Amino acid sequence: MLAQPWLQRQFFSATEPRAIEPRGDLAEWERTTIAIFDRVSPSVVQVAGRAGGDTFAGAEPDEQNGSGGAQTGTGFVWDAAGHIVTNAHVVQGATEIAVRLANGDVARAELRGIAPNYDLAVLRVSTSRPLPPPIPVGSSGDLKVGQAAFAIGNPFGLDQSLTTGVISALKRRLPTSAGREISNVIQTDAAINPGNSGGPLLDSAGRLIGVNTAIFSPSGSNAGIGFAVPVDTVNRVVPGLISRGRVPTPGIGIVAAPESLATRLGIEGLVVVRTVPGSPADRAGLRGVDRMSGLVGDVIVSVNGTPVRRLVDLTDELEQAGVGNRLELEVLRGRSTVKVAVEVVDIGGRGP
Repeated sequence: MLAQPWLQRQFFSATEPRAIEPRGDLAEWERTTIAIFDRVSPSVVQVAGRAGGDTFAGAEPDEQNGSGGAQTGTGFVWDAAGHIVTNAHVVQGATEIAVRLANGDVARAELRGIAPNYDLAVLRVSTSRPLPPPIPVGSSGDLKVGQAAFAIGNPFGLDQSLTTGVISALKRRLPTSAGREISNVIQTDAAINPGNSGGPLLDSAGRLIGVNTAIFSPSGSNAGIGFAVPVDTVNRVVPGLISRGRVPTPGIGIVAAPESLATRLGIEGLVVVRTVPGSPADRAGLRGVDRMSGLVGDVIVSVNGTPVRRLVDLTDELEQAGVGNRLELEVLRGRSTVKVAVEVVDIGGRGP
């Protein structure tokens, strides 16, 4: 027994390469994942923007690298005309934009349109070579919590990275830098890190279901909570960016109080702080907070019969109605309830 270790080393040491063990078939879910990546990844690109006159050489793989530095993220082919979809925050403020394709080719790109309210932007690539095919478009209206989700992007500049997970939640709200909220946002635990922004979120059929836009992380790295703009919103906004360079922002011209204020006051509805002079809300006679007494004015409680409890409820109805149409508001005014008809207009960068 004392000699056993010596005998094992003497006669059983693997001094030659070991024989390869046959693997057997891949699992069905593995084949699905591989097929999705093989089919979609060629259409996913890296986007780099630079402010000022600096060149792209030596750009750090950082989604936001400060004033004058590189901004990098992800994008994907939208159509055969050379349009690339990405996040607005990836290219906002950039004076030069370049796109690196999956095959390594680099091409200059111009900003075709931008919609900060939805954190979406469209680029037009200048290249004589044909681009990879557009990613098939799915729907976000029938998604279910728990179904598989796949993200392809360039986290920390590491291009063509695939992460997998599930849809963790639906109908989240995500504030934008423009002061509005994106509604019906998809939450996923597929790893999304800086550099993934603007990349596609896919379902198990390899269809686009969202555009990855943000993470929730105290450390700045993936913490299992990522967000994507739903594809139904993308499919509505992008055509307008391609054809006109912008999309209208439907509104009625009010400044609404934070939800926390309504909660503290025990109010169910959207508190009107003030109306924009000359806006449809102003012309319809909506009343804001009395600055002298501090008394609450009008509280919007429904739009076209749909209850309004928060700002996103109103903006959802505004987007569904569209610019040029009219809405009927049910407003709580003191102890009375009144109905007010207002026109939906394009309010640009102003309030709802």
